[in-house]
Amino acid sequence: MPIKIQKDLPAREILEKENIFVMDESRAMHQDIRPIQILILNLMPLKEETELQLLRSLSNTPLQVDVTFMAAKSHVSKNTSTSHLNKFYLEFDQVKHRKFDGMIITGAPVEQMEFEEVDYWEELTEIMEWTKTHVTSTIHLCWGAQAGLYYHYGLQKKPLSQKMFGLYWHRVKNRKIPLVRGFDDVFLAPHSRHTEVPAEDIHNCEALTVLAESPEAGVFLCMAMDGRQIFVMGHPEYDRVTLDGEYKRDKGKGLDIQLPKDYYPENDPENRPLLLWRAHANNLYTNWLNYYVYQCTPYDLDGTPF
Repeated sequence: MPIKIQKDLPAREILEKENIFVMDESRAMHQDIRPIQILILNLMPLKEETELQLLRSLSNTPLQVDVTFMAAKSHVSKNTSTSHLNKFYLEFDQVKHRKFDGMIITGAPVEQMEFEEVDYWEELTEIMEWTKTHVTSTIHLCWGAQAGLYYHYGLQKKPLSQKMFGLYWHRVKNRKIPLVRGFDDVFLAPHSRHTEVPAEDIHNCEALTVLAESPEAGVFLCMAMDGRQIFVMGHPEYDRVTLDGEYKRDKGKGLDIQLPKDYYPENDPENRPLLLWRAHANNLYTNWLNYYVYQCTPYDLDGTPF
């Protein structure tokens, strides 16, 4: 799939080396098609790393996708340069007049705080409310999923006795729903979180349909509004070494961190992790773009109300 991104975005060179087709604005202007408009609210601290992970995840469909990155105005980023944010990111005030085919709200390392204590919570609730009328389908990832379930459906997150950290097996629950089309009966996905929305609470919410869950990690994937809201409790977009980096970072800080579950061969952090979840992660994003974005969105985004 051609992904339309800014010409000098640092992730572009890496994607091209992986033979992922990317194009810049000048080339896209010569194509007589309407690209799918995707907005990514990137709340992760290492924004460039997350950009690459998500762009790679969106690269497995023949659709042309035009990606816009957005950052929270009410938060000062400590791990991404101001020049990068100014050059490649917009703020909500700059996009709220537009409509988008799809949106991704990422996770954030704030899960041990109460939602209302997060400095950009008020801004995020405004954005989540705005998605109801301006976005065809929105994916919420990890803490973003917990935030969405809390804001839209009043479901509370609860602290875990031990960090959910590593690879976990999940079972597909509703195979007829297109979002999990092509999934195996069971599949692996990464988790890295200190809190959870209890599976019982999600199952008891009549608005939500559970599509995959784990006996250890709980609900992994659920949706509402016929796919206009999708909640992913883990990190299917993670690269091979993302959990490795988190583990070694925390270990270096002297934190009490356990080995990521079923991640290192022979449970030895000196061994290179096997990439065991990429196929299902790609399938998830491809199904989302095809069945819940492309096939549902109006051709004229600005002229058609949701």
